[in-house]
Amino acid sequence: LYVASWLSEVSPEVLAAGLPRVTEYFIRTLPDLRWAVLFADSETEGSLAHWFYRADAWALLLLETANMAALATLGGAAVALLLSFFASRNLARSQWSYQIARRTLEALRTIPEIVYALIFVWAFGIGALAGILAIMIHTVGALGKLFSEVVENADMRPWDGVRAAGATWGQACRYAILPQVAPNLISYTLLRFEINVRGASVIGFVGAGGIGQEIYTVISFNYYDEVSSIVLMVIVAVALIDLISERLRHRITEAAGVR
Repeated sequence: LYVASWLSEVSPEVLAAGLPRVTEYFIRTLPDLRWAVLFADSETEGSLAHWFYRADAWALLLLETANMAALATLGGAAVALLLSFFASRNLARSQWSYQIARRTLEALRTIPEIVYALIFVWAFGIGALAGILAIMIHTVGALGKLFSEVVENADMRPWDGVRAAGATWGQACRYAILPQVAPNLISYTLLRFEINVRGASVIGFVGAGGIGQEIYTVISFNYYDEVSSIVLMVIVAVALIDLISERLRHRITEAAGVR
């Protein structure tokens, strides 16, 4: 720990000096709510409506963030599913295809989403498209690895049977392997959607769409009340999405008898 701290130039003095400033910032973001006018209209300072005076616009940005995550997850999962069959030792058509698929997935998930976002913002301009592409590419790498491991643990007896009956490689993947692994693949996809919602909230800081752009703006201009209100809305939205996704994953795995 000491060596790692020394190499990283972590200074206890700087940390001790900075922590009070962090606390001070969070205190500044707290709204000045007053009980006497708590439920008054948005024109009244100290009311909840005044604190969330742009809640409708922020809700639309949260919806855009969730849509970005959903599109990126679905697109990434589709490509990852295709690559996972080539990246599985038991199904790869050759050692070359296995190595190429594996190395491709490694490369895609090695680069952080925010780096992809910076590249796509430069290429396509500010907006949701850059964010969707950034999250989707990273999702391909992450889900591709998980999917390939699930496929490698599939029972190969149905595969051998359909191949002996004359099925092509693709048909065997479709009818012998996919039905076995589908519940786990769906579960991993839902889990990745949860992760992507949080990721989509962050990459907006570099102009890649979603609520992140608004958070970056209010932080930059020191709109303290808006920082806390937006962050609170993000926390609630992400918590609800996580809860719904978790329930769906449990139902899918229980219905399929997956442990």
